[in-house]
Amino acid sequence: MAIYFTIGEGLGKVLFEWWQGLEKDRASRAVLRRASSLTEIALSPAYQRLCRRLGAPNWKGWERDRFALVVGVLAHIKAHDVRPPALAMSQRAPGEDRPPVSELRFLRLLESPDSDSLFSGVRRALPLMGGVDVIVLANDLMHWGDEVKKKWAYGYDWPE
Repeated sequence: MAIYFTIGEGLGKVLFEWWQGLEKDRASRAVLRRASSLTEIALSPAYQRLCRRLGAPNWKGWERDRFALVVGVLAHIKAHDVRPPALAMSQRAPGEDRPPVSELRFLRLLESPDSDSLFSGVRRALPLMGGVDVIVLANDLMHWGDEVKKKWAYGYDWPE
């Protein structure tokens, strides 16, 4: 059974409320933000507590690893927005002629060879894009693969 998050119900509700709670739980946010690898995230008490709340110990190993990616990235998001990730990376602010995340950086992100490099790339892109839809990003990272990459490529607002 695949794991999907929906903002108002089940796992998605718990995940979204956890993300909102990071504003008050600054210690957990700091630990997660300082983590430089997915292993460091997986070993953190904040990640382990959230896993227990979601029933993640019963998930497959790769699902827990992908969830570490999700948790690590979400700790870096400051604002929830309705924009999906590719649009948030490419939508220009009024008066700007370049997207927040350049085409080259976006393509490198799509070509990430493993979860650690994907984590690093998304983490570096987040400050450039402002807000993003937390749940859509969580689902995309959980199910990262060719279909999600194509979805992002079609969703990116490519310059003329």
